[in-house]
Amino acid sequence: MEWQPDEQGLQQVLQLLKDSQSPNTVTQRAVQQKLEQLNQFPDFNNYLIFVLTRLKTEDEPTRSLSGLILKNNVKAHYQNFPPTVADFIKQECLNSIGDPSPLIRATIGILITTIASKGELQTWPELLPQLCNLLNSEDYNTCEGSFGALQKICEDSSELLDSDALNRPLNIMIPKFLQFFKHCSPKIRSHAIACVNQFIIGRAQALMDNIDTFIESLFALAADEDPEVRKNVCRALVMLLEVRIDRLIPHMHSIIQYMLQRTQDPDENVALEACEFWLTLAEQPICKEMLSGHLMQLIPILVNGMKYSEIDIILLKGDVEEDEAVPDSEQDIKPRFHKSRTVTLQHEGGEGEGGEDDDDDEDDDDDTLSDWNLRKCSAAALDVLANVFRDDLLPHLLPLLKGLLFHPDWVIKESGILVLGAIAEGCMQGMVPYLPELIPHLIQCLCDKKALVRSIACWTLSRYAHWVVSQPPDSYLKPLMTELLNRILDSNKRVQEAACSAFATLEEEACTELVPYLSFILDTLVYAFGKYQHKNLLILYDAIGTLADSVGHHLNQPEYIQKLMPPLIAKWNELKDEDKDLFPLLECLSSVATALQSGFLPYCEPVYQRCVTLVQKTLAQAMMYNQHPDQYEAPDKDFMIVALDLLSGLAEGLGGHVEQLVARSNIMTLLFQCMQDTMPEVRQSSFALLGDLTKACFLHVKPCIAEFMPILGLNLNPEFISVCNNATWAIGEISMQMGAEMQPYVGMVLPHLVEIINRPNTPKTLLENTAITIGRLGYVCPQEVAPQLQHFIRPWCSSLRNIRDNEEKDSAFRGICVMIGVNPAGVVQDFIFFCDAVASWVSPKDDLRDMFYKILHGFKDQVGEENWHQFSEQFPPLLKERLSACYGV
Repeated sequence: MEWQPDEQGLQQVLQLLKDSQSPNTVTQRAVQQKLEQLNQFPDFNNYLIFVLTRLKTEDEPTRSLSGLILKNNVKAHYQNFPPTVADFIKQECLNSIGDPSPLIRATIGILITTIASKGELQTWPELLPQLCNLLNSEDYNTCEGSFGALQKICEDSSELLDSDALNRPLNIMIPKFLQFFKHCSPKIRSHAIACVNQFIIGRAQALMDNIDTFIESLFALAADEDPEVRKNVCRALVMLLEVRIDRLIPHMHSIIQYMLQRTQDPDENVALEACEFWLTLAEQPICKEMLSGHLMQLIPILVNGMKYSEIDIILLKGDVEEDEAVPDSEQDIKPRFHKSRTVTLQHEGGEGEGGEDDDDDEDDDDDTLSDWNLRKCSAAALDVLANVFRDDLLPHLLPLLKGLLFHPDWVIKESGILVLGAIAEGCMQGMVPYLPELIPHLIQCLCDKKALVRSIACWTLSRYAHWVVSQPPDSYLKPLMTELLNRILDSNKRVQEAACSAFATLEEEACTELVPYLSFILDTLVYAFGKYQHKNLLILYDAIGTLADSVGHHLNQPEYIQKLMPPLIAKWNELKDEDKDLFPLLECLSSVATALQSGFLPYCEPVYQRCVTLVQKTLAQAMMYNQHPDQYEAPDKDFMIVALDLLSGLAEGLGGHVEQLVARSNIMTLLFQCMQDTMPEVRQSSFALLGDLTKACFLHVKPCIAEFMPILGLNLNPEFISVCNNATWAIGEISMQMGAEMQPYVGMVLPHLVEIINRPNTPKTLLENTAITIGRLGYVCPQEVAPQLQHFIRPWCSSLRNIRDNEEKDSAFRGICVMIGVNPAGVVQDFIFFCDAVASWVSPKDDLRDMFYKILHGFKDQVGEENWHQFSEQFPPLLKERLSACYGV
């Protein structure tokens, strides 16, 4: 007997569906309770499917809603459905997939996919054969409904469909889908391509076997009149470019011609998919050879795509100039992620590792638009192509640029400024001759009457900051800085934001060049404090922190401290402990404390106390949550991470002055807990702080060493690069303070360090820190470390030859010299590497130079003149020259 609904039950369910469409929150809550009650009755789900598939008297939204509630039940409780209920639902879905209503068909498709994704593809063997069979139906609705469901299954379960678990149904499905590329209905053609597209990136075998048919079928659809079909064709070609470029190469000329057309498609969605093609092609080694002949056509098309569309301008309120007094809506403020402290060494020519800040992607200031659009994609494509073709791009661009940059229509002028910014990285060399004329023009655009022109000029100028700083300061740096500071005080929020970001970039490039203007800069930044709405305030903190990082101790002047600290501390007092705005403010203060050093003393006590409180609160909350996860919320550990990092900044900036603060707090106990936290970022920041406290006030760290060392040893795990890096650094700092008392702990850490330094692909920063720490351990405990010498000497020498002379390098090399004294045999095999590392020193201290001298001469005397001559013949000329000049060997 087939299941039939009870009339009273049916009315109850319908009433529930009506109520759930009510905007009233009280009604909504009642609906939720009722749903939970009804879910106790297994056949409640039969009623829901009945309303969806059979109750044609009801309106479509109600029927569809019934299906969506059922979908949620399937997601949550499917394993508890009695088999009769599950079978009834499956049967109804397949019987009604051809419902005349597109909404109902789509809802049934979603329901089928949800059941399938609950691991049911295996236990519903008739599903795929039946859907594929229904594709042959003469009835359009049945064919379209089945295809819709298949497309959703392909999206959700693409890997499973290509697996042995189901006997590889794709072998039948892919050829079947390909037949429908020629169907008379555009909707069906579109479904068919979309289904096959799900299997390109995973290189499904069944698709690879039919790849030529697939590509031919795509070419046949190139001129399709339906935009959705064209979009799917473009998407397919972009993905094929990534996985099967070999198959496209023979047709590349015509594909490029096709994509040039499509990038100008009247339908923006098609144009955007096509524009992705250039981004993907730029990453392929054959890009240059394939595109060289087409730049003439491509460049103007990309440039044209970089204009704001009319809809963009409306969404961006491009005609609203003054909005500085309008408060920000909270959802506009993107969450900020704190970048935890990673301890890096100083390298040739710059601070730390500069690879991290790729945050100046094309024109960040469009974030109120849909995140990705034709303008951004065109700009990104031009940027990557500029990096491929370098200055060869300019002959096609320069003639266009002039017309754009001086155009009377602001929309066109704005796009020209964006073009100039997009090519800055790739075409810098070729642009240099034009910059003396262009930079003043761009500085003038900072005063344009259109806010969107002012904001893009900020961004583009920041992309040329490096060149500006390399010229005499009065020529461009001073006028640029003056005008950017004016823009920081613009009456338009978007311009304020762009100017603040651009100024931060300029600060990073100019560093101490800014010192003469500090007074003027601080006046502006402090004035902005009182002017900015919420979102830009967060960017302002960043500009102040970057300023402190860039000018360092030059900020430590009473008049500067007087300007800067009161507003920062006022904000600090205003913010509650649970306010996420503390993150950027703490980061900013951390930079300021490091720069001001002793100048920060008058402010350090409340700042220090609060950081300790934040750590303590977070740890306490984490403990409550672990014990009773049902009663307490998990804490946001970012508060603790940022607080630990600011404590590190205080320890680094205040040095010995931090001692009395540490003495009066339980920070060492808290640190012991943080070092064992489950979250890697917490451990990473803990070890940075441990190292900084070791340098600043070891007397408080020393009593804890016996407890701390085993934890440090456990964290020498390169799976978590930054944690491992900071733990390694801390061990090195502790060794220098402990001296010979480090001996009991060498066995805990040395084997891990030796393993890390010998691993292939270990990142540069970690290698350097590992080498320094091995050297320092060997310096204080040579008897324990020297026997291992031959296991690490070669990578040790290679990793330290590139860092600048500094204290850390000095102590590490002393360690190596002492160890060679204990175990000279350990270095014999790799002596040439030691020679090379010694030659990397510019000016070692006298006693270190003597150590090098003795080892080099000792080795030479040991092997004899003849052998030394043969040995030194292998040296590169430069090395030979340096050793002879500095050490007379």
